[in-house]
Amino acid sequence: MTLWNAKEAAKATGGEARGDWSVSGVSIDTRTIQPGDLFVALQAARDGHDFVAQALEKGGGAALVSRVPDGVSPEAPLLIVPDVLRALEALGRAARARMEGKVVAVTGSVGKTSTKEMLRTVISGQRRTHAAEASYNNHWGVPLTLARMPRDTEVAIIEIGMNHPGEIAPLARLARPHVAMITTVGTAHLEAFENIEGIAREKASIFSGLMPDGWAVLNGDLDTTPILIDAAEQAGARVLTFGEKASNHHRLTKVDIIDQATIAEARIWRAKALFKVAAAGRHYAQNALGVLAVIRALDLDRALACTDLAQWAPPAGRGMRERLLLDPVDDHLAFELIDDAFNASPVSMAASLEVIAAAKPQDNLGRHARGRRIAILGEMLELGPDEIALHAGLADLPSMMKLDVVHCVGSRMKALHAALPPEQRGRFAAKSTDLAERAARLVDAGDVVLVKGSKGSKVSLVVDALRKLGHPPQDA
Repeated sequence: MTLWNAKEAAKATGGEARGDWSVSGVSIDTRTIQPGDLFVALQAARDGHDFVAQALEKGGGAALVSRVPDGVSPEAPLLIVPDVLRALEALGRAARARMEGKVVAVTGSVGKTSTKEMLRTVISGQRRTHAAEASYNNHWGVPLTLARMPRDTEVAIIEIGMNHPGEIAPLARLARPHVAMITTVGTAHLEAFENIEGIAREKASIFSGLMPDGWAVLNGDLDTTPILIDAAEQAGARVLTFGEKASNHHRLTKVDIIDQATIAEARIWRAKALFKVAAAGRHYAQNALGVLAVIRALDLDRALACTDLAQWAPPAGRGMRERLLLDPVDDHLAFELIDDAFNASPVSMAASLEVIAAAKPQDNLGRHARGRRIAILGEMLELGPDEIALHAGLADLPSMMKLDVVHCVGSRMKALHAALPPEQRGRFAAKSTDLAERAARLVDAGDVVLVKGSKGSKVSLVVDALRKLGHPPQDA
């Protein structure tokens, strides 16, 4: 199916199209480009123009450029524009303008990507759905997601993130959502803001892009909820709140966290609802309830959505659980890995620690008679002047008391390491590579191991090392 042809793309961007071409997708990476894609030569760490020839050799249908790159024929299928990023934004704007369906935008300090994937799971069972890949939620990720949107999309799900003030509103106005959702407001990115109220106001700026008579779906349990509601009402939005407080339109009444799932009961307006998520954690139940509020705003089938929620599971780096065999012959000799190594804040750290606190290790399998709950925690970044206290404060969480060993990575995490009781204190490592090299000594059969940290802490290297300890089952 044609996504863009030369004439349409030139009109959308004001650029000069060379050749009569059409494309079926949009790519910014020659490593993943597919035949027929439009290659967008963005300038980031590397200049995308250096890869145009390679993109076309791999079957790219055309390239969006600001000049004819070296090694590329002037007769090649190109769209030449003054500024590639601005042109990508223009393509996204044109894709949004021709789309006749509904748009849902999601932001929040924690849970954006997981919630976006929940929405993809439940909405795709009822409508033709398009959603952002991975965490494409920034100044190029949002327009790229829109530019990739098929013409016949019925519901698009756009993730919007930020690192600094003023980033969300322009992206929200580009997406022009019918429904805007805020998962929560926490201390992530506090370094760039004076206080959490500033973060709340930035998150609430997503409502500035709402379509007329749009819906604001927001967490009603927060100290900053009044800021969110005020911004939504100023934007003329209809407000739906979700959470555990009795005042919420969608309210959790019971949450049972079992070993690898969460079962929740809720009141949705005046009706009861029961749903299950194939991941352990109260935060998953909370975000799933927010998803059901979005379903209400879109006037979709709630019962079917509750059923489809059970099909969702967290991806790698965001709470994915897997069982890794330590012995190629005896499939009892295994440990469980919880990979949550993509991001971290005090809120998400508390949620992940609650998950491992509910996990059930197995006894009498390995060197240690008793299976252990082990946390390998990388530092949390961008927390501002109180970052050391916020790291140390993790030691006071009730769920922390149920852990057997806590290994800490990074200079900021040294504060937590010092605050832990001696019997819980594992290794401290300045760099993730130091723990990755010791992976085989950190775990034993029967253990449950959580790896959690900000992406910049690179604790994903420890995840990789732990996975390499595993063996495929005999019948694989």
